[in-house]
Amino acid sequence: MASDINLTESDEGKKVVDNGGEEIGRVAEVSGGQAHVEPDPGVSDTVMSKLGWGSRSEDSFPLDENHIDSVTDDEIRLGSL
Repeated sequence: MASDINLTESDEGKKVVDNGGEEIGRVAEVSGGQAHVEPDPGVSDTVMSKLGWGSRSEDSFPLDENHIDSVTDDEIRLGSL
């Protein structure tokens, strides 16, 4: 995955999509260069598990930059999970 990713507050609100273009959530906050994502209610438990996200009782989950393939003006695209 891309190792030169530098997430900032300007990335807040962007949709997070898998490598097939399916939206899995939105960036709720960027803190210390790490995105915290509110998962889409329809995202599968399998995808959540692959991202290392636990219980659905949490509002948002940290996104490991190793999962990020690219960042555009509109979205954060993940690589293969």
